[in-house]
Amino acid sequence: MTSTIGRSAEWRRGAARRPARAGGGFTLLELIVVLVLIGLVLGMAAPSLRGFFASRQTADAAAQMLALTQWARSQAAARGTRYRLNIDTAANLYWVTAQEGGEFVDIASEFGRQFRLPEGVTVRVDSPTSEPPLAYVDFYPNGRTDEAEIELEGARGDVFQVTCDSATGTFRVLSPAEVQNP
Repeated sequence: MTSTIGRSAEWRRGAARRPARAGGGFTLLELIVVLVLIGLVLGMAAPSLRGFFASRQTADAAAQMLALTQWARSQAAARGTRYRLNIDTAANLYWVTAQEGGEFVDIASEFGRQFRLPEGVTVRVDSPTSEPPLAYVDFYPNGRTDEAEIELEGARGDVFQVTCDSATGTFRVLSPAEVQNP
């Protein structure tokens, strides 16, 4: 008669002779199937992602323009000189200049370079206080600014506005939903 202890020792010896199976890994075939499925899902999602990224470019341009207005306003107050956000609607460019003497000159910093709007994005500048449409927005040393509405329209028709409602207010970005339902 064999004791239970003896049987378990025999079992262990038999198990030692069998090759150990590798822990829960995947076979090459399983990995290839998963990669093919991921590729198919991404292929089906790509057209909608393209539109998403095009919309994000317009939103990013609006956010960049907002940051530039905030920087120009703070620089005007800190340095005691007038700053100007110039907007070239024909070339879709915008940049900041500072007043020295009687003229506006380029700024020798990253914020003074010309920024180009993304492909397909157009810009329009409007102000309730000036005629004809503006090509710039001024920021004064006393913290005031020109009232302005800078409208960025993307290639898909999405419209973002960088707007300042009053001379003492700050600029803010309105999303397409806010532009349609103010």
